[in-house]
Amino acid sequence: MNVYDPAFLAAQVRKTMAFYHPRAIDPQGGFYHYLLDDGTILEREHRHLVSSARYVVTYARYARHGGGDEYRHWARHGLAYLEAAHFQTATQGYAWTLDGGVVEDDTNHCYGLAFVLLAYAEALRAGIDEARAGLHAVHRLLQKRFWEPRWQRFADEADRHWRVSAYRGQNANMHGCEALIAAHEATGDAAFLDQALAIARAITSANRDHPHGWIWEHYDAQWRPDWDYNRDAPAHLFRPWGYQVGHQTEWAKLLVMLERHRPEPWLIPAAERLFLTSVAAGWDRTHGGLVYGLDPAQRVCDGDKYFWVQAESLAAAALLGVRTRRPAYWRWYERLWDYSWRHLIDHRHGAWYRILTPDNRRYSDVKSPAGKVDYHTMGACHDVMAALARRNVSAS
Repeated sequence: MNVYDPAFLAAQVRKTMAFYHPRAIDPQGGFYHYLLDDGTILEREHRHLVSSARYVVTYARYARHGGGDEYRHWARHGLAYLEAAHFQTATQGYAWTLDGGVVEDDTNHCYGLAFVLLAYAEALRAGIDEARAGLHAVHRLLQKRFWEPRWQRFADEADRHWRVSAYRGQNANMHGCEALIAAHEATGDAAFLDQALAIARAITSANRDHPHGWIWEHYDAQWRPDWDYNRDAPAHLFRPWGYQVGHQTEWAKLLVMLERHRPEPWLIPAAERLFLTSVAAGWDRTHGGLVYGLDPAQRVCDGDKYFWVQAESLAAAALLGVRTRRPAYWRWYERLWDYSWRHLIDHRHGAWYRILTPDNRRYSDVKSPAGKVDYHTMGACHDVMAALARRNVSAS
């Protein structure tokens, strides 16, 4: 296993995509969202906006990185489903969940819209030119319904009538930042980058009182931390309680990406601080791997091992390693790959297991429930390949 070899990283993407393609394709529209470890389709009718959008992302990226027209075709297939099934003409929003083609939950989530924007951006980058109009339409929707200029951040949730709740969250803003960076890279429009940078500055500034600058998950409408939100639900799928180790490292990755486009002096120091302090606190010294959650006293509150935490962290380590040339990041990169290779990657069927117990046992045989589709793992490999290519160019 040579984790610095682009061929190794490309093979990981290829083997992961082979788990989903073509079995996840629903010829009637969209993709199947629930798969067991061996690839068996567990549920055919239920659809989640996040998975519907992330499938477009993974297919578009795969098309751009050598998959070609076949995968571009299925990215279009996914975009068509987003507009035909999830988009609701009456409310001008995207349904959060569908069951049998019928709207189950019509709540409007900024988190979901961020992934629809990312889907259009990645589709456009993959050569799907008609995605340009959709990209701008979704961005206008985000601006109209969720953007709060006073706070330079997005609100989080609205009902079908677009009445915005009092909850504010960093997670929707983090993925909004990610989507805006991709929109900039797809279009060249600096306004997308400006907004991404504004969000990053506002989110990190809101948490500067923490000794390491760690980013809390939940806030009220005035962007004051809500220390009790989901305290009794630390494993909530999209709004877990606690400091999420993976979100500190994911923000570190985004800050490095932003600095590549706009080299402001605060970005790399903030990224290094977030990464180094969170992985040091979150590494399980007994069983290996990064834990899920830490409480305000920096003690483990959720010791489970999630696939995306390891994947985003190894990508962040590689981007920081290339940017700073510090060996510490490459040691973390190798450590995270070693752990993932031994415990999280399914070498028989492909793709990564979603979640393990603190001592690295699987909870179930469900590999891909709603929201997964291995967008994080394939994306991490693509991010690392791009970073290594930049390192090689600068060294030549």
